[in-house]
Amino acid sequence: MVTSVPRLVIAAPSSGSGKTTVATGLMAAFAARGLAVSPHKVGPDYIDPGYHALATGRVGRNLDAYLCGPELVAPLFLHGARGCDLAVVEGVMGLYDGAAGEGELASTAHVAKLLRAPVVLVVDASSQSRSVAALVHGFASWDPEVRVGGVILNKVASDRHEELLREALDASGVPVLGVLRRVPQVDTPSRHLGLVPVAERRAAAVGAVEAMAAQVAAGCDLGALEALARGAGALPGGSAPWTPASPTHHPTRSAEKWTADPARSAEMRDEQPARSAEEWTAGPPVVAVAGGPAFSFSYAEHTELLAAAGADVVTFDPLRDERLPEGTAGLVVGGGFPEVYAAELSANEPLRKAVTELALSGAPVAAECAGLLYLCRELDGQPMCGVLDATARMTERLTLGYRDAVAVGDSVLAAAGTRMRGHEFHRTVVEPGAGAAPAWGVRSPVRRVEGFVQQGVHASYLHTHWASRPGVARRFVERCRTS
Repeated sequence: MVTSVPRLVIAAPSSGSGKTTVATGLMAAFAARGLAVSPHKVGPDYIDPGYHALATGRVGRNLDAYLCGPELVAPLFLHGARGCDLAVVEGVMGLYDGAAGEGELASTAHVAKLLRAPVVLVVDASSQSRSVAALVHGFASWDPEVRVGGVILNKVASDRHEELLREALDASGVPVLGVLRRVPQVDTPSRHLGLVPVAERRAAAVGAVEAMAAQVAAGCDLGALEALARGAGALPGGSAPWTPASPTHHPTRSAEKWTADPARSAEMRDEQPARSAEEWTAGPPVVAVAGGPAFSFSYAEHTELLAAAGADVVTFDPLRDERLPEGTAGLVVGGGFPEVYAAELSANEPLRKAVTELALSGAPVAAECAGLLYLCRELDGQPMCGVLDATARMTERLTLGYRDAVAVGDSVLAAAGTRMRGHEFHRTVVEPGAGAAPAWGVRSPVRRVEGFVQQGVHASYLHTHWASRPGVARRFVERCRTS
């Protein structure tokens, strides 16, 4: 078993320091050298992994110690890194910033420790000279279990500025592994939820990634960075690659946070419903998964779990396709930006009608965030599918944060009492009508109920990572077989 994948974690003192440019540029620069590079992102972010995928030609994957639990970080890393020569992990926020009120949990430092990976600190040096040494020393010495193996100085103004920075860092014991000059910002436009996803600007995004690679290759010591990655050594003992066919994940730490009553909680059991001979021989149920520019937020492990559970997973684009895939038995609509494409989604009336008919038939439908908005009667005045008696609209208020959730009733995804962790990230509100039960009871920061369950529909604002509860995918596929 290979547990010594060469690896680097790209971190920074704070957001906006240049992590994405450096991480994506490094991935592309190493790939250009002929290395098979495994791309990873700390935290729940969906957008950066799209750029990572362009840089490496491999699926960008997330490592989230809150959503999945610390126990799954190394296994998910090894799953993504199969067959690769080197892995680059882009951090989130500042190096030591984690889930609010949870200490180091889910921080870049936490993930680096779980992976025993060296950290490269990206520092915005635009407004400092000698002070950079104090900053780097502080980050390198704060936690002795975090190995800061080098620094990349970003937004350096001139040769003289670089000289002053290097001179200050000489005594820090942290080598300078790269210097990036102040240049016009690489073309990576943002809007209300961060960078514009690759799915919406693929041609321009390819050019942006090429520019990042050129900038990093010109300013960084790729040989020294690769040597640092190769010195990472083995992962913690007992680490094995995660597989979508593996048994239900049973947390080995802090189980009380995941289940209120282990004797009753369905996610602590690995139940497989009995199937008739007809069900065994009927062939795999088709699960349609929404994709395209409007629904680009999805964890790769979700479709892998659905396929491992026996589904024939078919992706479709609600902006272009007027019909669901042939034989659709279940529907998954994940996150994205339906508010940006409300007019186009509304104009595709044949598909909206098909989605409504599927839901009314009782077929399993799982919708997260953007998918929830699509199932409402309308979004910003534009008619949507009307599956849910609710209206949605954009607001100025950002809702953001990790959530602890418990299923308040049975649904196609979970039995009552199932506990999961999720993440909210949106600037919309949904005003419900009547007739649907809530999906989740949420505690964060106050107790409330959230989402919708009606017939076979489970719709919620929460983004969840099914790798932490593979029984969710199996339950959904079984319902597709029998509905």
